[in-house]
Amino acid sequence: MKVVALAGGVGGAKMASGLYQILPPEDLTIIVNVGDDFEHLGLKICPDLDTVCYTLAEIAHPVTGWGREDESWNAFESLAELGGPVWFRLGDRDLGTHLERTHLLARGCRLSQVTEQFCRAWGVDSRVFPVSDDPIPTLVLTDEGQLSFQEYFVRRQCHPRVTGFKFEGIEKARPVPEVLQALEEAQVVVICPSNPWVSIDPILKVSGVRALLKAHHPTDHRAVLAISPIIAGEAVKGPAAKMYTEFGVKPSALAVAQHYGEQTKGGILTGFVFDTVDTNHLEAMQALRLKTLITDTVMKTPADRRRLAEEVIAFGFDLIAT
Repeated sequence: MKVVALAGGVGGAKMASGLYQILPPEDLTIIVNVGDDFEHLGLKICPDLDTVCYTLAEIAHPVTGWGREDESWNAFESLAELGGPVWFRLGDRDLGTHLERTHLLARGCRLSQVTEQFCRAWGVDSRVFPVSDDPIPTLVLTDEGQLSFQEYFVRRQCHPRVTGFKFEGIEKARPVPEVLQALEEAQVVVICPSNPWVSIDPILKVSGVRALLKAHHPTDHRAVLAISPIIAGEAVKGPAAKMYTEFGVKPSALAVAQHYGEQTKGGILTGFVFDTVDTNHLEAMQALRLKTLITDTVMKTPADRRRLAEEVIAFGFDLIAT
C-alpha cells in the first residue's frame, strides 16, 4: 500500500514517525509544509522540514520535539555576547544543517534535492519532500498588523490576536513533481495532527494538491484521513486552539473535521480520527458523512506513535475495502 502523509510541526513529525516505523520505506512519502521557512542571519531555516527529518532520523530533541538531541549553544552564546538577534534559538548541531542547506541552495540546488541529500546522510529511507521548491512564507494577520510567521510564533509567542493568514507567492508556487506523483499513486493519504491553518493549509493551497485529494473517493479504492490535533478543546501543542477561538470558532475535533470537510460537499476527507475524550462529537461527525475512528491519539512515546499509526492504517484499509 502506498501511503502519503501531510505533515508540519511536532505533531506531524510524531505521526510521520509512527508511519515510518510500520511501513516499508518505499511505500511511505511525507510531504512537508514550507510556509514557516524563513531567512535568519543570512541562513535558510526550514523548521517543519527539519523537525520531520530529525524525528524520522531519531536525532530530534526528546523533550521539545524540535531541534537536535545532545545540542550545545556555543555559537548562540557568542551571538548574544555581540548583541546579535537571539530571539530565534539556533543550536550548534542545528546550525550545521542551516549552513549546508544555504550553501547548497546558493549553488543552485533545489530545496527538495537538498532535503533528499540530508535524509540520505541521516539514514532516513522514506521519501521526504517539501510541498514546493518555491518560497511561500506564511504571513499572520493580527490586531497589531501583519507579522511574518516566526515573528508571530517565536518572537511574539503567539500573543497577538489572529485575524487571518496570507501565503505569499502561493498563486505562483509549483508543487515538487514527486509530490504530485506520490499523491496520484497513494491509496491512503494521512493528514497528520498538525495545525490545520498554518501547517496543512499551506500544503493544500499549492496548485494541484487539493484537486488530487478531492479525486480520492472510496470508489477509487483510496482514502483521505485526518487526525485531529485538538483534544478536549485544546491543542496538544501550539496555537491551533487559540486561532480557532480568535476566528470565532469553538476549538474542537469537530471544528477540525469541518475545516477539511467531507468530499461530497467539496471537502477532501473520507475518514476522520479523533480522541476518545471527544466521543460527544460522534453524532455531529456522522452528520458530516465521515467514517470515524475514535482512539487514544496522544503520542507521548515512540510506542504510542507506532500504535496510532497501526490503527490509522488499518482504518484506511477498512475504508478502501468498503
